[in-house]
Order: sequence, then structure tokens, then C-alpha cells
Amino acid sequence: MENHRRKFLKSLAGLSGLAASVSPGLSVAAKSSSSQVKDIRLSKNKGYVRLVFDLDGLANHSVFALHGPERVVLDIKNTRMTHGIVDQVQANSLIRGIRSGVRNGDDIRIVFDLSKGVTPRSFLLTPSGKAGHRLVLDLHDKKSTTSSTKKSTAKKSKKRDVIIAIDAGHGGKDPGATGRAGTREKTITLQIARRLEKDINKQRGMKAVLVRKNDRYMRLRDRIHKARNAHADMMISLHADSFPDPRARGSSIYALSVDGASSETARLLADKENAADLLFGDMEFAVEDKMVKEVLFDLSLTGTIESSLDIGSEILKQIKTVNRVHKKKVQQAGFAVLKAPNIPSVLIETAFISNPREEKNLRSASHQKKVSKAITRGVNKYFSRKAPPGTWLAESDGDYTVGESDGLHQIARDNNVSEEDLRARNALYADNLKAGQVIKIPVS
Repeated sequence: MENHRRKFLKSLAGLSGLAASVSPGLSVAAKSSSSQVKDIRLSKNKGYVRLVFDLDGLANHSVFALHGPERVVLDIKNTRMTHGIVDQVQANSLIRGIRSGVRNGDDIRIVFDLSKGVTPRSFLLTPSGKAGHRLVLDLHDKKSTTSSTKKSTAKKSKKRDVIIAIDAGHGGKDPGATGRAGTREKTITLQIARRLEKDINKQRGMKAVLVRKNDRYMRLRDRIHKARNAHADMMISLHADSFPDPRARGSSIYALSVDGASSETARLLADKENAADLLFGDMEFAVEDKMVKEVLFDLSLTGTIESSLDIGSEILKQIKTVNRVHKKKVQQAGFAVLKAPNIPSVLIETAFISNPREEKNLRSASHQKKVSKAITRGVNKYFSRKAPPGTWLAESDGDYTVGESDGLHQIARDNNVSEEDLRARNALYADNLKAGQVIKIPVS
């Protein structure tokens, strides 16, 4: 009986030793399944600041606020983080500083020292596309959160579109220049204008208005009135250049000048275009005094011309990608069709219709599409920087600083906006984002 008892106790001891040898292995297995913080990204939005933690796996977390002084504490379970990674999040008007440390051996605690009280909210995002697991922490302004219910029921204020007037040069009894193969300038400009109208209208926040919709003659003054009646924020006049020497080639962009032409070529071209109609007369101001009229006219044109040169530069950069340029900078001359106060205007000589090769390109649907898309990109890039107040393109819900591993799809998803709107608001036509680049988060 005693022998049986001793054998039983030995067997228990053996099991106990086996358990002891397995425990470290189980502990290692638990640690190996822990996650790691790979990156931290911050964006500022209306009413809240968003922090996105890129993780390489799932992680349980908890978040709470402390007062006196104001702090938010984020605990992430069974997670590692490289020392100093929090230092890449720069202090701002809300977050005065960030501290982090290891807690309970395997957990990390991150403390945000704040300048005022907030309401913290957090959620996890599962992998999508190139983006992995993400933990999102939103620090909402308390004033913003208390009024969020009222805002959600109220109708959102509708922001207007930026309006671009597209003027197809010549028309009707005025055919413009004619190429060696019989191509008429008035035909080409209308074709490109129609393509440009479609491309611009595809862009969120922009609307195109055709000044000339068909083959009809329009006085230069009437073209300007049409743009003004449409409340245009920009006017683009499309043309196709001509020169006695058929070797002349390339695209050019012109803005108005009140002090003479920037070159003899620009002056000759302006004279030729202006000769198609009576020269532009005085603008109608609600002021009787002639001197006051002239002062207002000059002040208005000065700001308008500066904007026109800026717009022209953006379009020229894009035109270079689809066609050779005749002039590397925006030229200036006294074009009558560009003399519209308060409407930045440019005249684009898309190519030389007198050059056989460029005439062939101008007749090509594929080349017309390339030119149209290039102009659209230039227009969008200008307005993404300088859209008029009250337009969708002038508004944003905040700035976002691009991180090392960020992609457009991920940024759009993290900020609850569409990728299409994100591209339109920032004039992004490629996916080559750069770390540190600041982009605008569009309004809904």
C-alpha cells in the first residue's frame, strides 16, 4: 500500500516538473503574438485632432481622460513601441507634449498633455489595401461635441463650385487661322472647348461654362459679358497659333498687359486677335467721375493680372507634359478678350495650326484629350491653392501631414472622406505622396 502511495506521489511530481518546463514556452508564445506600433500620424480637423497608430497586428486598448492638468491616457495591451517614436508627433495648440512608457511588462502607456479638456474617442481599423491594422484616437473639442447633435440635424451649408468660362476663339464668319490641310482654327477651338467642359465638370468643386457653344460669330465684348453674367472665377480663351514659317511650333499662354507686350511676338499676336472685332471699350462702373473710373479699373486689373499670370504658370507646367512649348513663360499683351476686371483670364495658343505636324495633332481626338486634361490639371492646381471664399475648393476640415507609409486610400479612409474628393481638393493626379507633405482634408 505504501509503495503504491509513493509511486502516485512521484507521478504527481513528474507532472509538476513537466508543467514547469512548459510554462516558459507558453509565456514566449504569448509574447510572440504581441503587436508593435510602427508609426504615428497626426491630422488636424475641424473640432478635433486625429492620431492614427499603425500596428502590425491586433491590439486591445483603453483610453480615458484626466483633469487638473488636462490629460488623455492611452493604454495598449501587449504591444511594443520603439523608444522615441512619439517624438515625431509635433506639439500643437492642443497637444502640449506626449510621454510614453512600459506598463505591466508588456503594455505601453501614452500620455497626452493637453492645453484644454477634450472628449477622447477611439476605434480600430482592420487591414485594407496597403494599410494594415490601425488604432485611431480622436481628441474632440468639448464645445464641438456638445453641439454635434444640433449640427447633425441641421442642413449642411452648400458650398458653391468654382466657375470656369471657356471661350472657343473665333467662330461663324471669323474662321481664324487655317492650316495647310484646310483645318480651321474656329473648329479646333470649339472641339477642345467641349472636351475641356466635360473634363472640368468631372472635377468635384468645379463647373465649366461654354462662352461659344456652336459655330457662330461673337464680338469680343460679348464674350466677356457672357463670362461676367456666368459669375466666372476664371476665363480661358482657346486659340491655335499661325506663323508664315511652317517650322514654328509649340504651345504658348498669354495674360493681359496694360504696359505693353512682353515681346514683339506677343504684340503682333494681340493685334491680330483684336483685329477680329472692335477694341474693348471702357468698363461700366457705377461711378461718374472719369478719374475715379480709371483708378478703380487699374486697381482691379492689377490684382486680376497677377492671378492670371499665376493661373497661366500652372497650366503651362501641365501643357509641357503633352506638347512642346513655344514660350517657356507666360507672355503678356493687350488682348481685348482678356480685359475683364475681377476675372483672371488667360489665352492659350494650343499649337501652331500652320505647322503640318501640329495641325495633324490638333485634328487628333487623342491629342485634344491630352491637351484638355492638361489644362484641367493646371486649373485644379491653381484653385486648390487660391479658390475664392465660399467655394468647396476653398474649404477644408483640417490639415493632414503625410507619413512614411501613407497612401491616398488609407488617408481617405482614416479621415472618412472619399479618395476622389481628396484628390480633387488637393489636385492630386498621381499617388506619389511624400512624407511630411501637408494636404487638406475636404469637407463633405
